[in-house]
Amino acid sequence: MTVLVLTCEEDLTADMVVTILHDRGVPLVRLDPADLPGRVALSADYAHHAFHGYLKADERMVSLRSLRSIWVRRPGTPGTRAEEQSAWLATEAEHALYGMLTCTPARWMNHPVAAAQARYKPWQLHLAQQSGFTIPPTLITTFPSVARQFAATHRDLVVKSVSGKHPGEPPMVLPTTRIGPDVDFTGVAASPTLLQRHIHKQADIRLTCVGGRLFAARKQADPDEVDSRFTQNAAWKPTEIPDTVRRSVAAYLRLAQLSYGAFDFAEDREGAWWFLECNQGGQFGFIQLDTDQPIAQAIATWLAEEPA
Repeated sequence: MTVLVLTCEEDLTADMVVTILHDRGVPLVRLDPADLPGRVALSADYAHHAFHGYLKADERMVSLRSLRSIWVRRPGTPGTRAEEQSAWLATEAEHALYGMLTCTPARWMNHPVAAAQARYKPWQLHLAQQSGFTIPPTLITTFPSVARQFAATHRDLVVKSVSGKHPGEPPMVLPTTRIGPDVDFTGVAASPTLLQRHIHKQADIRLTCVGGRLFAARKQADPDEVDSRFTQNAAWKPTEIPDTVRRSVAAYLRLAQLSYGAFDFAEDREGAWWFLECNQGGQFGFIQLDTDQPIAQAIATWLAEEPA
């Protein structure tokens, strides 16, 4: 049976896993949905009370019923490389491709429906509460008066993007920014704003989950550091995982229906782990390079397993 990898050509993180699968002799097809239609072609037959589907990527043809697993890594949007592009074509191609793949017995990492919901920050916070994580007091609001009241209560805050996305071309990363209680919150009315109590952290924690396997890494933080994505002050090192966090991670992945997740925590000065977010498609290559943790090998092993 075949592993299907949906990602762009420039995805170096996917290269790590693909190389391992090739070395193990696991049949593999890698394609970018952006090449449908064009370099990628598809067909499905629903006649005679049975489903028969096929995907063609360049010169490689694979039966959809022969897929053992599907890794949705960093796929492009279907239809975006077509000779005549349109929003209608993109929708048609997306529904055809993912609709057909959903008909297969393959295991997903992660299923597009679960992945789409898992990207919503308010949903993440809700699941984190249900799963038993410790989360910082958080407010998402368009009411300036509510924002002022929240700031008066918690005093030391950070402001974040609700979506993590920026509409610029190319997209920009919006940093988490520390603010005090006396800022002008009038602008909150113009856009939903996420405010969160600032955690005085001594370290950042990245916990990567592959199926039931957990890989935790810790990076020492500067005392005044807010957003570790913009600092290179220390290397990541393997770290132990508290039992309470293990239980909460298992509960979160079960509720979110995810087989892969990259959790970010802030470790405070007492050693407690505060949940910040779970990225369902988070990078792991930089963690593996720093720590030698076999994350790519774990993903390859999961993808190579036969469907139940």
